[in-house]
Amino acid sequence: MNAAADLDLQSIPDRIQSEVQRAIQRSIKGVEYISSSGPALGSTPKDILQVRGTMNLYHYRPISDEIYRVPILIVMATTNRGYILDMVPGQSFIEFLLKRGYDVYMLDWTAPKPEEKSLRMEDYVLDFIPDCVSRVQRDSGETDVTVIGYCFGGVLSLLYGSIFADGPMKNLICFTTPVDFREMKLFQNFSDRRYFDVDRLVDSVGNVPPEMILSSFEMLRPASRAASQLQLWENIWNDEYVKSYHMFDRWATDTLPLAGEYFRTITKDLMWDNKLYNDTMSVGGRAADISKIKVPILHAVAEHDHIVPYDAAKPLIQKIGSIDKEEVMLKGGHVSLVAGANAIKRLWPKLDSWLGERST
Repeated sequence: MNAAADLDLQSIPDRIQSEVQRAIQRSIKGVEYISSSGPALGSTPKDILQVRGTMNLYHYRPISDEIYRVPILIVMATTNRGYILDMVPGQSFIEFLLKRGYDVYMLDWTAPKPEEKSLRMEDYVLDFIPDCVSRVQRDSGETDVTVIGYCFGGVLSLLYGSIFADGPMKNLICFTTPVDFREMKLFQNFSDRRYFDVDRLVDSVGNVPPEMILSSFEMLRPASRAASQLQLWENIWNDEYVKSYHMFDRWATDTLPLAGEYFRTITKDLMWDNKLYNDTMSVGGRAADISKIKVPILHAVAEHDHIVPYDAAKPLIQKIGSIDKEEVMLKGGHVSLVAGANAIKRLWPKLDSWLGERST
């Protein structure tokens, strides 16, 4: 007992010195973090095929000697930028696909200008996506196109696929895509028609400001930002942790405004009337019943997704008309499902295995 106590007392100076050094490192690294802009994101070489309004179409330069026949068009969510799928080398989903031999295109978005407040759901579903699909066909020389939709990009892809059910979409992959909007609990409360005057909002401000959208996301986990900043401070001397924090924090706060008319439709048709789930959705007067989609579909959902809870995403596979359909539930959250170490180990290999068989 005495020997152990003496040993413990002898270790006190070393422990104090260690804590002092750690505090110094925190201060030094903290200054470095504040002054640093973080790693460059979205740097995989690509060509811009088209820029039209809020729409950007990219083609990533192939790096594999053998390329699958069927090209991929990724449709990003309209609230966020596409570099979440193209982080730094070694952590880029785009880079992974290129190395595996896929021909990759992306439909990414920029902030709608004030004069674009009148953009409607039909502009996205009946114009932007079909235009990009046609350009992918011309650029690749192939008729078939695989569509990958992330979050609300998945909703747009479902609407597109249901209206253009005869093609040219050959395969559909959705990441964390909601169908039953009643189960988006906090967003339901936020947009409750008894208290939320969406017409007054859109008519007053035009485009919905990004601060409002970001706040709605942060309300899902009110303490998450404070907790993540505490974790950053605890790990500030860990360069890999800081690098990862920089990347994901930048993306999470880099929220885009939404075109006013588009947001009005989302609120009324999806949040209020749940038309996608009820099979009553239409876009530009054209029925958008997802049971009409017959192509192979893979839906990846996250076990701990706080933005699109599983109950909101679960009906997709049940309601889709395809025979070849699969849901895969993986550990992680809304972002870590598709990007970061968790995605590298779990989602990416699964997607490659599924897609490789259907891309020839």
